[in-house]
Amino acid sequence: MKRKEKLNRIFLILLSLFVVMLGYGILLPTLPYYTERLALKENLDTDSINFHIGLLTSIYPFFQLLFVVVWGKLSDKYGRKPIIICGLVGFVIMQLLTGLATSLTMLYIARIFGGVFTSAVIPVSNAYLSDITSEKRRTKIMAWSGVAISSGVIFGPVIGGFLSQTNIHIKYRIGLLHLDRFSVPFLFVALLGLIVLFVVMKWLKNTARAHKFTTQKASLRFTFTKYFIVLLVLSFIIQFVVTLFETVFSIYGKDELGFNSNQVGFGFMLCGSIMAVLQPVFATYGEKLLSTKKQIALGLFISGLSLIAFPFFNNEFLVYGLIVVFAAGGAMVTPNLLSAVSLISNKNIGRNISIQSSTNSIGQILGPILGTWLITGGFYYPFIIAGIIVLVAMGLVHLLKRHNKVIN
Repeated sequence: MKRKEKLNRIFLILLSLFVVMLGYGILLPTLPYYTERLALKENLDTDSINFHIGLLTSIYPFFQLLFVVVWGKLSDKYGRKPIIICGLVGFVIMQLLTGLATSLTMLYIARIFGGVFTSAVIPVSNAYLSDITSEKRRTKIMAWSGVAISSGVIFGPVIGGFLSQTNIHIKYRIGLLHLDRFSVPFLFVALLGLIVLFVVMKWLKNTARAHKFTTQKASLRFTFTKYFIVLLVLSFIIQFVVTLFETVFSIYGKDELGFNSNQVGFGFMLCGSIMAVLQPVFATYGEKLLSTKKQIALGLFISGLSLIAFPFFNNEFLVYGLIVVFAAGGAMVTPNLLSAVSLISNKNIGRNISIQSSTNSIGQILGPILGTWLITGGFYYPFIIAGIIVLVAMGLVHLLKRHNKVIN
């Protein structure tokens, strides 16, 4: 494959990842208000509204968890492009349903539909990148995948905030579709997703299908080794802690630190920016200083300490500084774990990355639940317990052995 063609393919994949995560980023600041608007139309009380907000947040990764491995297996069998296209089609429909929702039922359908189909985009896109990248450059390209994902989370809230100033009412024969300041961003990202869908359909080349003689039984024996299980546990822990932090920080900043929404939002944007910048830096130059194993261990150590220290500081600049340290640790861990999973098997990359994505989804489901539960005992508990979990996870790094050899 020529270098120009490979770069074009990489660009299209990164563009797909960015758009899907842009939709996720737009949702972050608007979902609570959007849910409240629909719930008030149904005369629900405050407790019921909060319940629906939490359920709508968790139901998306739950359905991603259920279907991500299915998409991974299909991509190994039929190639990556058809599955990515299916995911983008589902993404566009989800955004349209969300933007046009006139009831909580419709919003639930949109979230479930999106969870099912967007689970086809991220892991399969990473598998595609693995297909066209040499083992030597695998960590670097996975870091760029992380940049695309982080960039979507960075720009999503900004775009959502800007577009949510619009207030439109459009009447069709099917009824009144209320397009207020919380729904317009979803229609915008649906249009953007549709454009990317057409571009991918036209210019992205499919990858070769997996060999048909590869049996499921043999593949499972190879995949679920002790080495792979340790990688999955580490992936779960880092995702669990990140989502716990995201959930707790918004509440902690508002209630304990007295931050306004702009200050809390800046913290999230800062976290995403640091991860977007440092992931390719660590992937490119990190191996020149530290082995993959040592980078993972150091990243966990940095993230763990910053979490434990977090509740002991209430100065705004020190809080932002700890967020930078926490994000730097995560940027050191994530691309190395993803690269290690992609290198396990050349024949089952899609399924292996999808299994890893499933563990991430479990972390996304459980992190907010445990975080909000621990807050009832005090704001110290979620940060300190999460930090201890990360530090204990450092011991698992010593178990990372592949084919009887410790990974470098």
